[in-house]
Amino acid sequence: MGLTEKQIIDKIEVLENNSIQIRKANIIEKDGVELVKTYHRHVICPGDNIGNEDEKVQAIANAIWTEEVIAAYQALIANNTL
Repeated sequence: MGLTEKQIIDKIEVLENNSIQIRKANIIEKDGVELVKTYHRHVICPGDNIGNEDEKVQAIANAIWTEEVIAAYQALIANNTL
């Protein structure tokens, strides 16, 4: 059977500010036995382009990112100065 590599989204979290954190697991298997698993996370924020995201992530974003949520997030960012 040999080595196989797959990538799955194993966690999707909605954060307090309605950003969405996505964790992808990269898995390498040999003959069906997992040898290595590494993770990559990325965050998308209300109003971001979600066209390249997984359909589950798009469904969540479309459900929670109302116009009011996007406006509130943009106001939060505008008022957050370092």
